[in-house]
Amino acid sequence: MSEHAGSFDCQACGACCAYFRVSFHWSEADDGPGGTVPVALTEPVGLHLRCMKGTGARPARCVALSGTVGQQVGCTIYPLRSSSCQELAPGDPKCLQARAHHGLPIQPD
Repeated sequence: MSEHAGSFDCQACGACCAYFRVSFHWSEADDGPGGTVPVALTEPVGLHLRCMKGTGARPARCVALSGTVGQQVGCTIYPLRSSSCQELAPGDPKCLQARAHHGLPIQPD
């Protein structure tokens, strides 16, 4: 875990959801056994992967992201999100990369 974990408020950021391709194994979609991610919000990225709509090309913005990046955001499917979303942590290298891309501070206040 990053030394900055807990220093950044994801609900005031959302940079990762509007920067990275949110990809995951197809079975995480709700048309797979035990999957939770709404398949209608995904698109195929090959034989075994899917991604959230809106993240397959640049500029990326996940279809499940509501609000304004850097101000106030929320995930409309938070309890159903993919493992790739669950693995991101506030202040980790991917977080800081996405924040820098959006011109957001990479050091906590």
